[in-house]
Amino acid sequence: MSTRAVLEVIALGVEDAVAAQAGGADRLELVTDMAADGLTPSVATFTGIRAAVDIDLRVMLRLTDGFGAGGPEGVDRLVRAARDLRWAGADQFVLGFLDAGGGPDLGAVERIVAELDGCPWTFHRAIDRAADRDALRKQLTDLPGLDAYLTAGSAAGVDDGLPTLLAEARRGQEPGYGPTVMVGGGLRLDHVPTLRSAGITAFHIGGAARPGGWTGPVSPRSVTRWRRTLDGTDAP
Repeated sequence: MSTRAVLEVIALGVEDAVAAQAGGADRLELVTDMAADGLTPSVATFTGIRAAVDIDLRVMLRLTDGFGAGGPEGVDRLVRAARDLRWAGADQFVLGFLDAGGGPDLGAVERIVAELDGCPWTFHRAIDRAADRDALRKQLTDLPGLDAYLTAGSAAGVDDGLPTLLAEARRGQEPGYGPTVMVGGGLRLDHVPTLRSAGITAFHIGGAARPGGWTGPVSPRSVTRWRRTLDGTDAP
């Protein structure tokens, strides 16, 4: 429990970003359009947030709802988006695409990752829809920059996925299991003690930071409650 946990908060704009940093977030995931579960924000949104806060930013690379890359045309658009964001100064990203069989879309992922030029990136919750989580991890293991999986352990959320999360945390020395397990998706404060006891050190929140729902801003007080719970200074 001595390792400080990473707290990542979803930000849609500058107001969210400033509030999340004030509340104690370590990192932001930048997205737009939460009705589609989070898509790539504009370069202007990224640059505005980058100017407003000094914590790490991971920018979503995802242009449509779902976990497909959109075929060759979609991949071309994603590569252009990645290139534009890199030119604007983005140096951390979030992405993840599956093929029709539920395996990783290696062609799409490899093309996009090549554009990132070694930048660190998270494979997002597409892993929770994969046909075989273990196989996906092993297929992606050698891709440069991959340092985290954002996962609830199940498409249904942390309540259902908790056994999987705990099992994967125990496999950290095995091939494919080196990237950090970052837990998000139906995550609640009462999950934290069990996850921290298992050695999990990264947590991701979105709606949990917004008492008013997605139409309202991030609450610094809510983020601080999560910060204190992760640090063991506030009971959930």
